[in-house]
Amino acid sequence: MAAYDLLSTVTDAFTSFLFGRTETTRLPVRTSTGQAQAVYLPTAAPGLGDSGVIIGREVYSGKGYIYDPFQLYGQQLPAPHWLVLGESGNGKSALEKTYVLRQLRFRDRQVVVLDAQGEDGVGEWNLIAEQLGITPIRLDPTAALDQGIRLNPLDPAITTTGQLALLRTIIEVALGHGLDERAGFALKVAHAYVNATVSDRQPVLGDIVEQLRHPEPESAQAMNVALEDVRAWGLDVALVLDRLVDGDLRGMFDGPTTVGIDLDSPLTVFDLSHIDRNSIAMPILMAIVGVWLEHTWIRPDRKKRIFLVEEAWHIINSPFVAQLFQRLLKFGRRLGLSFVAVVHHLSDVVDGAAAKEAAAILKMASTRTIYAQKADEARATGQVLGLPRWAVEIIPTLTPGIAVWDVNGNVQVVKHLVTEAERPLVFTDRAMTEASVRPEDAEPHGPMDELDHALETEAESRASRFDRLTHADGTVA
Repeated sequence: MAAYDLLSTVTDAFTSFLFGRTETTRLPVRTSTGQAQAVYLPTAAPGLGDSGVIIGREVYSGKGYIYDPFQLYGQQLPAPHWLVLGESGNGKSALEKTYVLRQLRFRDRQVVVLDAQGEDGVGEWNLIAEQLGITPIRLDPTAALDQGIRLNPLDPAITTTGQLALLRTIIEVALGHGLDERAGFALKVAHAYVNATVSDRQPVLGDIVEQLRHPEPESAQAMNVALEDVRAWGLDVALVLDRLVDGDLRGMFDGPTTVGIDLDSPLTVFDLSHIDRNSIAMPILMAIVGVWLEHTWIRPDRKKRIFLVEEAWHIINSPFVAQLFQRLLKFGRRLGLSFVAVVHHLSDVVDGAAAKEAAAILKMASTRTIYAQKADEARATGQVLGLPRWAVEIIPTLTPGIAVWDVNGNVQVVKHLVTEAERPLVFTDRAMTEASVRPEDAEPHGPMDELDHALETEAESRASRFDRLTHADGTVA
């Protein structure tokens, strides 16, 4: 035994001489994961709290990721607005749909969606609206002869100042430049005259067009100019507005607002899928709907409202529409409004005609979610948004459903989780739609009750599977 100890001593001395001192050898310790977590402390960054809407899991830590702009506003968020970026097919739409469905489980939430994408002749939010018992507001110029939905820019619910600002924006978007002083004066005079003289019904755009074509003598006398000059000043304005009255956009804005539009329901969907997304009609629609909502939907009633805009580059890329939405965003923060803009490429807006206005709107979006992009696009996005280098490098490698989240500087990589109950409502490709439950096979409950029941069943199923994998001592197989 003594010889063995001597040999061990010599061996250790020789090893120390060659390689330096050796570390003390410790015997292995058998323990449970519950005990080991106190020894090997987690190194993940802190989350956003435990109050709000569940989004999914943080990729690196495995922790649940919870986000709610209304809970974080004033503490971790200076503004409740949100920008979602990424190429098609990576999960932007699925994220927005599940986010809305989960927000609607809170009773003090209201959501308006501008749905600019379609499938099978309807918007992609149509299935969710049907499941919740809601009829989308479908704006379609081809439905003019069938008494389709109308939104009146001269609706008395909109203030006089708001009406005039909206009319100017419509004209400036269509012309591609701002109104000069003379054209602006002709429009102002025509609008004031129509509001002063039409009292037995809602004033409509046709009244403005008629007054621009045939201005009153008093309008010329007030400025000490010839009547023909006033008529000439308003000619271009009349031609633009005539497009909404008797042109390719007729039927949507050339009459009184359709009776029965319910802006008090939890979800309101404006279906713009029948409008050419690349035409001048889309930014005009965005402007009209945005201002109309500002004056008829946003109210100081302590409700939390979400205004989600698909294909939002139509807003951010137009200087005149962007200016209107800038005001809406600033105004909305005082009244509990969260604006959510979904955009494919940031370069679509930062290099466009409205670069200054786009920068202002992007600055107000304190939450940015970026899905997979090409490397050069990711570098440009990171530079504009001020993302850390590590985040920029992984953006091109992200797989569908995983995104970089930047919540006022708190940057995480998050995997979005979709429950089985949400899956047929969220993924709107034909195969998933045809596999959804038919209305006649559903149980006789309300749509929200069905969704709640399905979510509870999914949660119980996941908990049961976890229990089967858990040992009695708390370790996980």
